[in-house]
Amino acid sequence: MAGTLLPGRDWSMAIERQAQESLYCSKAWLDLLTGLYGYSLIPLTATDVSGRVTGFLPLCSIHSPLRGRRLVALPFSDQCPLLATDPASADRLVNEAILLAQRQRARYLELRTGVSATLSQRSDLIRSDLYVRWLASLSPDPAEPWSALRKSVQQKVGRARRLGVQVRIATRREEMALYYHLHLRTRTKKHGMPTQPARFFLMLWDAFAASGALQLLLAESQGQVIAGAILLASGATVRFAYSASHEDYLHLAPNNLLVWEAITWGCAHGYTTLDLGRTARDNHGLMEFKRGWGAT
Repeated sequence: MAGTLLPGRDWSMAIERQAQESLYCSKAWLDLLTGLYGYSLIPLTATDVSGRVTGFLPLCSIHSPLRGRRLVALPFSDQCPLLATDPASADRLVNEAILLAQRQRARYLELRTGVSATLSQRSDLIRSDLYVRWLASLSPDPAEPWSALRKSVQQKVGRARRLGVQVRIATRREEMALYYHLHLRTRTKKHGMPTQPARFFLMLWDAFAASGALQLLLAESQGQVIAGAILLASGATVRFAYSASHEDYLHLAPNNLLVWEAITWGCAHGYTTLDLGRTARDNHGLMEFKRGWGAT
């Protein structure tokens, strides 16, 4: 399961429940990061008097000639929550992370915890508000999230259907190559950004597809794949983790149909939250796009 923690430790029930929601703290995700990128994983834990784990914070030690050494929880992860049963355990984890950064002479320590009552009370850390995480509510009846969409979004979903765009769920590992071709076009050609290697997405499939925690949605027009999206699910949340499209077919609104199909899939499989990922605060266009889906 996506929320499975590192074996060989006596985890408290509260930590196990929190981990079920946190795909990015799962053993499968940590194995992917360390196996693909060669990062050194440092799993920090806090324990009670009986030795049971009451807190967990995985750190990756990253070193590059240009940026020096950094400690990050976690790279390539939108959020890595501070798992703890109580404030004291959370504080012990943060203190240990700071001491480790000092011992390694790291340039900085980055904790991508999202909203955290523990961190907000500490004066020795600097808060960063560069990104916003967007969440939308799901329900067993897809009519409820549909009613939360802006009319313009509803119209684009309808337009995609009228123009013959169809979305299917991939069933074979080899189909990840169809998505990756679009991923390269979107990130590298269109936005001029670096992208993950193809092996990342194949390892993603290997780690999560068999359990159903990964769904690859492919939008097609006249038999050609024109857009795709990767969903990652854990606990009660399904994440719209990665998406890409062919720029020549954007007039068919395939991306809108993909998001709606992700919503209907999440509703049908009992998830209560759609995570649309984090967005840079200065990316007003993408922020507005996510508002259109009823996300906050």
